[in-house]
Amino acid sequence: MFSKIFPKIHSEGYKFLILSGIITLILYTFSNFLGLVGFVLTIWVYYFFRDPERVVIEDNNYLVSPADGEIIKVEEVDGPKELGLENKRLKKISIFMNVFDCHVNRTPCAGRIEEILYKPGKFFNASLDKASEDNERNYFKIKDTQNNDIIVVQIAGLVARRIVCESSKEQELQQGERIGMIRFGSRADVYYENYEPLVKVGQKAISGETLLAKK
Repeated sequence: MFSKIFPKIHSEGYKFLILSGIITLILYTFSNFLGLVGFVLTIWVYYFFRDPERVVIEDNNYLVSPADGEIIKVEEVDGPKELGLENKRLKKISIFMNVFDCHVNRTPCAGRIEEILYKPGKFFNASLDKASEDNERNYFKIKDTQNNDIIVVQIAGLVARRIVCESSKEQELQQGERIGMIRFGSRADVYYENYEPLVKVGQKAISGETLLAKK
């Protein structure tokens, strides 16, 4: 119960939590109201960087969500040109993470990371279509246990300023394993084939738990 109310936080969050705590103390020296504002901000920083444990299905016939957030796209598109897949039709699911969602990202499947590609970019609202091509982003190309290519893209949002990658090329992953996070509002895209989508636009997804697609 305690871990549900006060989940652990991601390592990226400690410096922001300390900073917001210091700012809160300074604000309290000016007024109780400003101190209260700082205290609320500190609580939000803790909440933003939370990193709760998730119950993963651990079934290679499913893809699980890489992110908490709202499903905003379920479609068929050309693959990412950055990975040389622009001439290949793939299914794609996009998940928008607002500033109140958990921002720790997880792999949709078990498998091996064949490629990681970081692309600097702009900071459009992550819910917009052009965010997939123009914003700062990080690509993971994962070969699943059934030899399918699964692409996960971390996409920075309007206020996000850093994508954190915690995985490496050739790393073997378990389904739902943490692969990184994005700071302060963002999006995750999943490209795949040989699976059928199980979600619809507007649905809320939970990282590592929501089933996105099935064999």
